Amino acid sequence: MALPFPFTAIVGQDELKLALQLAAIDPGLGGILVFGDRGTGKSTAIRALAALLPQISVVDGCPYHCDPADRGRACGEGCPAHEQRPGWTSSLQAIPVVDLPLGATEDRVVGALDLELALTRGQKKFAPGLLARAHRGFLYIDEVNLLPDHLVDLLLDVAASGENIVEREGVSVRHPARFVLIGSGNPEEGELRPQLLDRFGLSVDVKTPQDLPTRVEVVRRRTAFDQDPQAFWERHRASELECRTRLEAARGRLSKVQVPDAALERAAVLCQQLGTDGLRGELTLIRGARAFASLEGVTAVGDRELRTIAGLALRHRLRRNPLDDAGSSARVDRAIAEVFAT
Repeated sequence: MALPFPFTAIVGQDELKLALQLAAIDPGLGGILVFGDRGTGKSTAIRALAALLPQISVVDGCPYHCDPADRGRACGEGCPAHEQRPGWTSSLQAIPVVDLPLGATEDRVVGALDLELALTRGQKKFAPGLLARAHRGFLYIDEVNLLPDHLVDLLLDVAASGENIVEREGVSVRHPARFVLIGSGNPEEGELRPQLLDRFGLSVDVKTPQDLPTRVEVVRRRTAFDQDPQAFWERHRASELECRTRLEAARGRLSKVQVPDAALERAAVLCQQLGTDGLRGELTLIRGARAFASLEGVTAVGDRELRTIAGLALRHRLRRNPLDDAGSSARVDRAIAEVFAT
């Protein structure tokens, strides 16, 4: 298996790296939308983070990566933990990172009848799709703004329920599909449907570095990695281990982070000032701020945490204002300055 580029060696994408770490600490944040230039290391960062995280324990032979510690939850047809057969074993495996290509068929995404088995043996058996493979991991969609509408509708249903339900061709299957959804794309190639846009918890704008030292350093590190991946990875082993330990500690103390009423009020005032629809903005802002506080080892959410997460949680939720030609990031920054000045 090829070595991934070290997460801690990525240069110039601090906001993307922060968003990925927050999603790793609290997968319930709702995924990450990454818009920006091509060739800026979006997929590299995603795979680097997945490789950095601790391996997960799975039941051997389970197509849904069933957790052996969670035997009470039905996970789908053919899973030893669901059927609770004696003698099943478990093992560790890397967190899955699954690509959903734009040309994927619905059967490939949700799963379908195993035609080969049906034709050769006359047996009806479910062949899991990409959603099953992504369970407990990451589902990555490049050019998500070009995804066909019927696949968008499928993802909306699964993202809302955490389950994939297949009723077709005499097959009736329900299995868990809880994953961190990460979509990337170029806004110049088309807009994202509002229904899917709202499902993403965090949004990141990735741009090509403009300062010369950063560009040179990116090329230098990538060249060194391509020439000798093992040696390059060894040079960053200590920093990778430190980052993994920090993330594990943050996940462990997340539930202990307090959210004072003052922080709740600040979040509500900020969203009200920006005119975001619904309450998903406040909920994501608070949840992201809690994850950031846990990452920083802070016991309660305060102004610093809210200010840090506000852009990530709110910039993609703003309505267009024909009287204000400022970008969404500038509008969020302006609202932060006004709200937190008091």
